[in-house]
Amino acid sequence: MKKVLVLAETRDGQLRNVSLEALAAAHVLAEGGEVVAALFGPDSGAHAAVLGHHGAGTVYVADHAALAQYTPDAYAQALKQLIDFVSPDAVVLGHTAIGRDVAPRVAARLGYGLISDVTGLEAGPVFTRPIYAGKAFQKRTFTDGAIMITIRPNNIPAAAPDTGKTATVVPFDVEIKDLRSIVKEVVRKTSGKVDLSEAKIIVSGGRGVKSADGFKPLYELADVLGAAVGASRGACDADYCDYSMQIGQTGKVVTPDLYIACGISGAIQHLAGMSNSKVIVAINKDPEAPIFQVADYGIVGDLFEVVPLLTAEFKKVLV
Repeated sequence: MKKVLVLAETRDGQLRNVSLEALAAAHVLAEGGEVVAALFGPDSGAHAAVLGHHGAGTVYVADHAALAQYTPDAYAQALKQLIDFVSPDAVVLGHTAIGRDVAPRVAARLGYGLISDVTGLEAGPVFTRPIYAGKAFQKRTFTDGAIMITIRPNNIPAAAPDTGKTATVVPFDVEIKDLRSIVKEVVRKTSGKVDLSEAKIIVSGGRGVKSADGFKPLYELADVLGAAVGASRGACDADYCDYSMQIGQTGKVVTPDLYIACGISGAIQHLAGMSNSKVIVAINKDPEAPIFQVADYGIVGDLFEVVPLLTAEFKKVLV
């Protein structure tokens, strides 16, 4: 039996779903042992109950003011101090902007092994992760010592909550010093109400939308489906939308249950960011577009005709 620590994340005051997925992964790694979680930042302790419902026995809360917004130095110092105190056999983080940044920093300082972007795990433990822009997968394991992993959102299902389970909340004092950067203001540009990196459904547009106004039908469809709106790099480069919406090798990597590609040709750089989606629907006027090679369902047609029809039909079913 092992002790596993999960660094839970919040965003805009809400607990990120990948934190619950990390808890599910932690239980596999613990092999019947202890799973503990950590929350950083003022007021973050409000989410301790939810973590308890999903299997965290203890939740350490570091509410230092320097942790209110993510900075590499502050989070790395806090996480290292917590790991030194808890002495876990394994540490699990989400493969998010925070996890990708802080995990290698702390792993290097502690001499931990690190496997990032994990999409699956099995007894052993053996971890599966994509390589070559998602064209292949490799299985990796650790040979010795404490371990650290980051898991890709939407790949390891979160366990069903058990409201009968509660976590012991432990305040944890951290010493934050010698910060090289301080966040004074955060200005966000988002693709909509739903977090793109954790969205279960994504409606994405490419150069085929032709203009910024061309995204309007996509937003209407997304509103009906409760989806996030993404874009290819071509659409971003053409100033049809903000780069915060970009999906691909140089943008966000997503794995939703449903990905609807509208007017996207399917360049390899874009496929690297979404080809592992569970179901892919492609809408394109060109029947030879590469996107159809990875799509589960394809519609050859003008997106400005097809998308409004889909929106109308989904309204009948869902609204």
